[in-house]
Amino acid sequence: MAIALPRPREPLHAADSGARRWYEQTLGWPTDGGTRLGLRTGIRFDVLEMPAVAGFATLRRAGRTGPVALGRSKKPADGSQRPGEPVLRFLVAAGAAEELPGVLEWLEWGSVDLELTALGSGDLMPAPPPVAPWTPAAHGGAAPVPAAGPGLPAGTGPRGAWVRPPEPDCDVEATLPSTGSGAGLGGGGGVPRTSRMGRAPDLVRLVSVAATECHRARLLRAGKGRTDRFRSDQPLAFSYASRTVAGTRPRSLTS
Repeated sequence: MAIALPRPREPLHAADSGARRWYEQTLGWPTDGGTRLGLRTGIRFDVLEMPAVAGFATLRRAGRTGPVALGRSKKPADGSQRPGEPVLRFLVAAGAAEELPGVLEWLEWGSVDLELTALGSGDLMPAPPPVAPWTPAAHGGAAPVPAAGPGLPAGTGPRGAWVRPPEPDCDVEATLPSTGSGAGLGGGGGVPRTSRMGRAPDLVRLVSVAATECHRARLLRAGKGRTDRFRSDQPLAFSYASRTVAGTRPRSLTS
């Protein structure tokens, strides 16, 4: 059953002390002091950002993740003044932004333009409006996967809404995809596995799924409206290492 997607709204103004208090005091997340409320990355978490179409496909394949927000890219791809394209922002363990290039290279995606980027130390993520938290008890233990499609809300400027909201009573680090000890167990770096969100995926697997879906979305967009099936200089083959991680290699190569 599809979950209704909350309508994105403008990032909250700094004068909204209630929203700032929710992020800083209830969640313990540092914010910036600008005119628009932003969340400082590289301290409690980093962010993986990808086109919304690829992001929703990643949600369906990856299953459990940490908090995920819907927003818009800062600049349109064509350089116009229209609003940026819809993007999904996955919260991941602090330090993941620095690891992303190496992980993509290991997965053999390093030379491909995937539109998969990261926010890390010194960056800001637009703060979505606070919402009631998602809890496993209220949803039968299954993390929601919102419906996605061409009906994403339109508007001006960067917008945001929580797709999978953070839990006020849960250490966010324990829910974030990470590498190293504890990866894939809902924790890492000595952070115990949370019993509220269950298992968060390993960062490498999340990046592998995200890279595949970003590449797929790019190919579909490039081939749309063309008479030939594909007529692009973008590589068509999916990464061998990425397919290994995702378990999608041909049977003859895995048996």
